[in-house]
Amino acid sequence: MKRTRSNVRLIPGVLGNETSAVTDSFSTGLLEYPHYTRPPEFRGMKVPDMLLSGHHLNIEAWRREQSLLRTLERRPDMLDKADLTDKERIWLNKLRADREKNTE
Repeated sequence: MKRTRSNVRLIPGVLGNETSAVTDSFSTGLLEYPHYTRPPEFRGMKVPDMLLSGHHLNIEAWRREQSLLRTLERRPDMLDKADLTDKERIWLNKLRADREKNTE
């Protein structure tokens, strides 16, 4: 059943958004970034200003950073196999070192 479901997701038109199957966490090697919707503030929680800016390149960079952070926090083992740039690896190593310092 799982194999059928995963294969069906690749058929054009099955998903509402053509890029969904390509950006799923199991296809990128990272967990997904946080998702927000309207209104811009709900029960005291605000949508990050970056997402309200409308600047698509900055939004994409924010999403990538959030995916890296979420993966580091929840599934650091996935980072070993993820397709990361040198800059991302350096940034993640710095985050890990900072966290280790703070837990001592």
